[in-house]
Amino acid sequence: MSHTFDVLVVGAGIFGVTAALSLQTRGYQVALLDPGPLPHPLAASTDISKVIRMEYGPDETYMEMAEKAREGWLAWNEQFDTPLYHETGVTMLTRSPMSPGGFEYESYHMLLRRGHTPERLNADEIIRRFPAWKPGAFVDGFYHAKGGFAESGRVISALVKMAETSGVRLFAGETVEELREENGRITGLLTRTGNQFSAAHTILAAGAWTWVILPELTPVMRTTGHPVFHLKPTRPELFTPPHFVVFTADISHSGWYGFPHHPREGVVKIANHGVGVRLHPEHDERIVTAEDEHQLRTFLADTFPALIDAPIVYTRRCLYCDSLDEHFWITQHPYKQGLTIATAGSGHGFKFGPVLGDLIADAVEGHSNSWLPKFAWRHLEADTTGEEASRFHGAHD
Repeated sequence: MSHTFDVLVVGAGIFGVTAALSLQTRGYQVALLDPGPLPHPLAASTDISKVIRMEYGPDETYMEMAEKAREGWLAWNEQFDTPLYHETGVTMLTRSPMSPGGFEYESYHMLLRRGHTPERLNADEIIRRFPAWKPGAFVDGFYHAKGGFAESGRVISALVKMAETSGVRLFAGETVEELREENGRITGLLTRTGNQFSAAHTILAAGAWTWVILPELTPVMRTTGHPVFHLKPTRPELFTPPHFVVFTADISHSGWYGFPHHPREGVVKIANHGVGVRLHPEHDERIVTAEDEHQLRTFLADTFPALIDAPIVYTRRCLYCDSLDEHFWITQHPYKQGLTIATAGSGHGFKFGPVLGDLIADAVEGHSNSWLPKFAWRHLEADTTGEEASRFHGAHD
């Protein structure tokens, strides 16, 4: 069967669904394709929660984007059937005093420079306000009220519903077999079901599958898997806001971050934003190992004693689509007309959902946008690491 649209969007994660919404609003006929079901159980956008926060060390562009995104999250709460962004606040704590050059120090001072009011916390204040933390283990850091978490899987479901209501045609159950090219222009695609889709413009927003569909991106992107745990606390009151909020725990050294007791799921989610394990999105198993669990229990013993023996009720290995420099890839293809790439969330893209759609739409239309140069098509050497080699862009969205 053949279908024709103005724009095809491949992938219904946070990049794809917001792009589809924005372009439909701008007057295009848009089709959104995804293997499904939605939210896709293997997609990075899935799970019960993603961190929403402004803190990005010294990177002012990301903080500016996050400020705008937070306004969007509050607006989305008014549009969704039930609020899905929970502004619990965020704590970023350190095991030694914050110092210049450190992620937490630079984040704290960037917040101040941009007019925010984070609250500096010493060891005594940490325990007084957040009693689940092990006394004396963390001695410095801050709390920022403008942040929290979004119920990510439910957000995707709500956005897909909004997209369909706005006129976007959704094709779940469609996996891209190949992009169709004529005379240097992408004219559409063929799916594994044998269906053909044609369009003036195609957006590849396939997350961890992006480089599988467009192999020329393989040198600059990789797929990595990161362990996620849901724990059932015996004392949930210790892990409920305001006594416990979204946290990072010396993240530039440890990778650990997590969430308060989930209001619907009744679990505490803790995950690690580290180097991860290189995986193929289709061919490799996404197993959380015994070693992953051992590292979690070691972290809990040193950080949250009340969770040491808490049962783990669910695990997943979340796949990131990483660019080598850990910045997004939102740009028209330099030598294939009619193709825009919108991917490489690199473990920190979800929080920007409310601004991603228009950012991608501007890339498609060739409009000027002060944020787009950061995410342009670029040459990266094989040994490129992120601007913060320890991956302290922060908690996974």
